Amino acid sequence: MTGPEFALLSTTVVVGALLQVSVGFGLGMIAAPVFSLVDPSLTPSVVLVLAAGVTAAVLVRERGRADLRGCGWALVGRMPGVLAGALLVAVLSARHLALLVAGMVLAGVVVSLAGFVPRQRRGSVLVAGMASGLMGTATSIGGPPMAMVWQRLTGPELRATMSAFFLVGSLMSLAALGAAGAVGAGTLRSTVLLAPAAAAGVLLARPLSRRLDVRRTRAVAMVLAVAGASVLVLRQFV
Repeated sequence: MTGPEFALLSTTVVVGALLQVSVGFGLGMIAAPVFSLVDPSLTPSVVLVLAAGVTAAVLVRERGRADLRGCGWALVGRMPGVLAGALLVAVLSARHLALLVAGMVLAGVVVSLAGFVPRQRRGSVLVAGMASGLMGTATSIGGPPMAMVWQRLTGPELRATMSAFFLVGSLMSLAALGAAGAVGAGTLRSTVLLAPAAAAGVLLARPLSRRLDVRRTRAVAMVLAVAGASVLVLRQFV
Protein backbone atom coordinates (compact mmCIF):
# COMPACT_ATOMS: atom_id res chain seq x y z
CA MET A 1 0.00 0.00 0.00
CA THR A 2 1.56 3.30 -1.10
CA GLY A 3 1.34 6.59 0.80
CA PRO A 4 -1.32 8.10 -1.49
CA GLU A 5 -3.36 4.87 -1.35
CA PHE A 6 -3.21 4.88 2.45
CA ALA A 7 -4.30 8.52 2.53
CA LEU A 8 -7.25 7.76 0.21
CA LEU A 9 -8.35 4.77 2.27
CA SER A 10 -8.01 6.67 5.55
CA THR A 11 -10.07 9.59 4.26
CA THR A 12 -12.72 7.19 2.98
CA VAL A 13 -12.91 5.46 6.36
CA VAL A 14 -13.21 8.77 8.23
CA VAL A 15 -16.11 9.89 6.03
CA GLY A 16 -17.76 6.46 6.09
CA ALA A 17 -17.52 6.17 9.88
CA LEU A 18 -18.91 9.67 10.28
CA LEU A 19 -21.91 8.76 8.14
CA GLN A 20 -22.35 5.39 9.88
CA VAL A 21 -22.58 7.06 13.27
CA SER A 22 -24.79 9.91 12.04
CA VAL A 23 -27.40 8.07 9.94
CA GLY A 24 -26.94 4.39 10.85
CA PHE A 25 -25.23 3.15 7.68
CA GLY A 26 -22.82 4.31 4.99
CA LEU A 27 -19.38 2.92 5.80
CA GLY A 28 -19.79 -0.17 3.63
CA MET A 29 -21.41 1.64 0.69
CA ILE A 30 -18.67 4.26 0.53
CA ALA A 31 -15.64 2.21 1.56
CA ALA A 32 -16.24 -1.02 -0.39
CA PRO A 33 -15.83 0.46 -3.92
CA VAL A 34 -12.75 2.48 -2.93
CA PHE A 35 -11.13 -0.46 -1.14
CA SER A 36 -11.81 -2.68 -4.15
CA LEU A 37 -10.14 -0.12 -6.41
CA VAL A 38 -7.01 0.10 -4.27
CA ASP A 39 -6.69 -3.56 -3.27
CA PRO A 40 -9.48 -6.12 -3.91
CA SER A 41 -8.18 -8.29 -1.05
CA LEU A 42 -9.33 -5.63 1.44
CA THR A 43 -12.99 -6.27 0.53
CA PRO A 44 -15.05 -7.45 2.29
CA SER A 45 -13.03 -8.56 5.34
CA VAL A 46 -11.26 -5.31 6.33
CA VAL A 47 -14.40 -3.22 5.79
CA LEU A 48 -16.40 -5.64 7.95
CA VAL A 49 -13.89 -5.49 10.81
CA LEU A 50 -13.85 -1.68 10.72
CA ALA A 51 -17.65 -1.60 10.54
CA ALA A 52 -17.89 -3.86 13.61
CA GLY A 53 -15.80 -1.41 15.60
CA VAL A 54 -17.79 1.62 14.46
CA THR A 55 -21.16 -0.03 15.17
CA ALA A 56 -19.96 -1.01 18.64
CA ALA A 57 -19.22 2.67 19.30
CA VAL A 58 -22.71 3.65 18.12
CA LEU A 59 -24.27 1.06 20.43
CA VAL A 60 -22.43 2.54 23.40
CA ARG A 61 -23.61 6.00 22.40
CA GLU A 62 -27.25 4.99 21.81
CA ARG A 63 -27.44 2.28 24.49
CA GLY A 64 -30.91 1.16 25.51
CA ARG A 65 -32.60 2.39 22.31
CA ALA A 66 -32.29 -0.70 20.09
CA ASP A 67 -35.29 -2.81 19.08
CA LEU A 68 -33.74 -6.08 20.24
CA ARG A 69 -36.69 -8.23 19.24
CA GLY A 70 -36.67 -6.96 15.66
CA CYS A 71 -32.89 -7.24 15.60
CA GLY A 72 -33.14 -10.88 16.72
CA TRP A 73 -35.46 -11.83 13.86
CA ALA A 74 -33.23 -10.01 11.38
CA LEU A 75 -30.22 -12.01 12.61
CA VAL A 76 -32.15 -15.25 12.19
CA GLY A 77 -32.71 -14.25 8.56
CA ARG A 78 -29.08 -13.24 8.18
CA MET A 79 -27.72 -16.73 8.88
CA PRO A 80 -28.50 -18.35 5.50
CA GLY A 81 -27.53 -15.13 3.74
CA VAL A 82 -24.11 -15.21 5.41
CA LEU A 83 -23.47 -18.75 4.17
CA ALA A 84 -24.48 -17.82 0.62
CA GLY A 85 -22.28 -14.71 0.72
CA ALA A 86 -19.24 -16.66 1.93
CA LEU A 87 -19.76 -19.13 -0.90
CA LEU A 88 -19.75 -16.29 -3.44
CA VAL A 89 -16.48 -14.94 -2.05
CA ALA A 90 -14.95 -18.41 -2.31
CA VAL A 91 -15.96 -19.05 -5.93
CA LEU A 92 -15.90 -15.62 -7.63
CA SER A 93 -12.81 -14.04 -9.17
CA ALA A 94 -11.52 -10.64 -8.01
CA ARG A 95 -13.02 -8.99 -11.10
CA HIS A 96 -16.44 -10.51 -10.56
CA LEU A 97 -16.36 -9.59 -6.88
CA ALA A 98 -15.52 -6.00 -7.83
CA LEU A 99 -18.48 -5.91 -10.20
CA LEU A 100 -20.67 -7.41 -7.48
CA VAL A 101 -19.57 -4.69 -5.07
CA ALA A 102 -20.45 -1.99 -7.61
CA GLY A 103 -23.77 -3.65 -8.37
CA MET A 104 -24.71 -3.84 -4.70
CA VAL A 105 -23.87 -0.17 -4.20
CA LEU A 106 -26.00 0.90 -7.16
CA ALA A 107 -28.85 -1.41 -6.13
CA GLY A 108 -28.70 0.00 -2.61
CA VAL A 109 -28.95 3.56 -3.90
CA VAL A 110 -31.92 2.67 -6.12
CA VAL A 111 -33.70 0.99 -3.20
CA SER A 112 -33.02 3.97 -0.94
CA LEU A 113 -34.38 6.42 -3.51
CA ALA A 114 -37.41 4.34 -4.50
CA GLY A 115 -39.43 5.44 -1.49
CA PHE A 116 -40.86 1.97 -0.90
CA VAL A 117 -41.78 1.51 2.79
CA PRO A 118 -42.52 -2.16 3.62
CA ARG A 119 -44.49 -3.01 6.71
CA GLN A 120 -42.24 -3.85 9.62
CA ARG A 121 -43.47 -7.42 10.02
CA ARG A 122 -41.56 -10.53 11.06
CA GLY A 123 -41.50 -11.87 7.50
CA SER A 124 -40.18 -8.68 5.95
CA VAL A 125 -37.49 -8.35 8.65
CA LEU A 126 -36.42 -11.96 8.06
CA VAL A 127 -36.16 -11.43 4.30
CA ALA A 128 -34.27 -8.15 4.75
CA GLY A 129 -31.88 -9.87 7.18
CA MET A 130 -31.23 -12.63 4.65
CA ALA A 131 -30.54 -10.13 1.86
CA SER A 132 -28.31 -8.10 4.16
CA GLY A 133 -26.39 -11.23 5.15
CA LEU A 134 -25.69 -12.19 1.55
CA MET A 135 -24.77 -8.65 0.47
CA GLY A 136 -22.80 -7.85 3.61
CA THR A 137 -20.75 -11.05 3.60
CA ALA A 138 -19.97 -10.97 -0.12
CA THR A 139 -19.37 -7.22 -0.47
CA SER A 140 -19.56 -5.65 3.06
CA ILE A 141 -22.62 -3.65 1.89
CA GLY A 142 -25.53 -4.89 3.97
CA GLY A 143 -27.15 -1.63 5.02
CA PRO A 144 -29.79 -0.88 2.36
CA PRO A 145 -32.20 -3.80 3.06
CA MET A 146 -32.25 -3.04 6.79
CA ALA A 147 -32.52 0.72 6.31
CA MET A 148 -35.54 0.09 4.08
CA VAL A 149 -37.39 -2.23 6.48
CA TRP A 150 -36.59 -0.15 9.58
CA GLN A 151 -37.08 3.32 8.13
CA ARG A 152 -40.13 3.96 10.33
CA LEU A 153 -37.92 3.91 13.42
CA THR A 154 -36.82 7.21 14.96
CA GLY A 155 -33.25 8.48 14.50
CA PRO A 156 -31.64 7.18 17.72
CA GLU A 157 -33.67 3.95 17.66
CA LEU A 158 -32.80 3.36 14.00
CA ARG A 159 -29.08 3.90 14.60
CA ALA A 160 -29.06 1.69 17.70
CA THR A 161 -31.09 -1.12 16.12
CA MET A 162 -29.03 -1.18 12.94
CA SER A 163 -25.80 -1.00 14.92
CA ALA A 164 -26.80 -3.96 17.11
CA PHE A 165 -27.71 -5.93 14.00
CA PHE A 166 -24.51 -5.04 12.13
CA LEU A 167 -22.22 -5.66 15.08
CA VAL A 168 -23.45 -9.24 15.52
CA GLY A 169 -23.98 -9.67 11.77
CA SER A 170 -20.44 -8.52 10.92
CA LEU A 171 -18.99 -11.01 13.38
CA MET A 172 -21.12 -13.75 11.80
CA SER A 173 -19.89 -12.78 8.34
CA LEU A 174 -16.26 -12.65 9.45
CA ALA A 175 -16.57 -16.10 11.02
CA ALA A 176 -17.96 -17.50 7.76
CA LEU A 177 -15.30 -15.75 5.68
CA GLY A 178 -12.61 -17.02 8.02
CA ALA A 179 -13.85 -20.56 7.56
CA ALA A 180 -13.71 -19.99 3.79
CA GLY A 181 -10.10 -18.79 4.03
CA ALA A 182 -10.88 -15.17 3.15
CA VAL A 183 -9.58 -13.64 6.41
CA GLY A 184 -5.86 -13.72 7.16
CA ALA A 185 -2.92 -11.85 8.61
CA GLY A 186 -3.19 -9.20 5.89
CA THR A 187 -6.71 -8.39 7.08
CA LEU A 188 -5.47 -7.74 10.61
CA ARG A 189 -2.52 -5.60 9.46
CA SER A 190 -4.70 -3.41 7.25
CA THR A 191 -7.34 -3.09 9.97
CA VAL A 192 -4.75 -1.92 12.52
CA LEU A 193 -3.44 0.67 10.07
CA LEU A 194 -6.92 2.04 9.31
CA ALA A 195 -8.42 1.78 12.81
CA PRO A 196 -7.30 5.33 13.79
CA ALA A 197 -9.22 6.71 10.79
CA ALA A 198 -12.36 4.87 11.93
CA ALA A 199 -11.91 6.24 15.45
CA ALA A 200 -11.49 9.76 14.05
CA GLY A 201 -14.76 9.43 12.13
CA VAL A 202 -16.58 8.29 15.28
CA LEU A 203 -15.15 11.18 17.32
CA LEU A 204 -15.98 13.75 14.64
CA ALA A 205 -19.57 12.50 14.44
CA ARG A 206 -20.36 13.54 18.00
CA PRO A 207 -19.98 17.33 17.52
CA LEU A 208 -21.01 17.31 13.85
CA SER A 209 -24.11 15.09 13.91
CA ARG A 210 -26.19 17.76 15.63
CA ARG A 211 -25.47 20.14 12.76
CA LEU A 212 -25.98 17.64 9.95
CA ASP A 213 -29.28 17.49 8.10
CA VAL A 214 -30.07 13.75 7.89
CA ARG A 215 -31.69 13.99 4.45
CA ARG A 216 -28.83 15.97 2.94
CA THR A 217 -26.26 13.74 4.63
CA ARG A 218 -27.85 10.65 3.10
CA ALA A 219 -27.90 12.36 -0.30
CA VAL A 220 -24.17 13.08 -0.03
CA ALA A 221 -23.55 9.46 0.96
CA MET A 222 -25.48 8.27 -2.10
CA VAL A 223 -23.52 10.53 -4.45
CA LEU A 224 -20.18 9.38 -3.04
CA ALA A 225 -21.25 5.73 -3.22
CA VAL A 226 -22.40 6.00 -6.85
CA ALA A 227 -19.19 7.80 -7.84
CA GLY A 228 -17.05 5.10 -6.27
CA ALA A 229 -19.09 2.29 -7.82
CA SER A 230 -18.99 3.91 -11.26
CA VAL A 231 -15.20 4.26 -11.20
CA LEU A 232 -14.90 0.68 -9.99
CA VAL A 233 -16.98 -0.60 -12.93
CA LEU A 234 -14.96 1.44 -15.43
CA ARG A 235 -11.71 0.04 -14.03
CA GLN A 236 -12.88 -3.51 -14.79
CA PHE A 237 -13.27 -2.75 -18.51
CA VAL A 238 -10.45 -0.30 -19.19
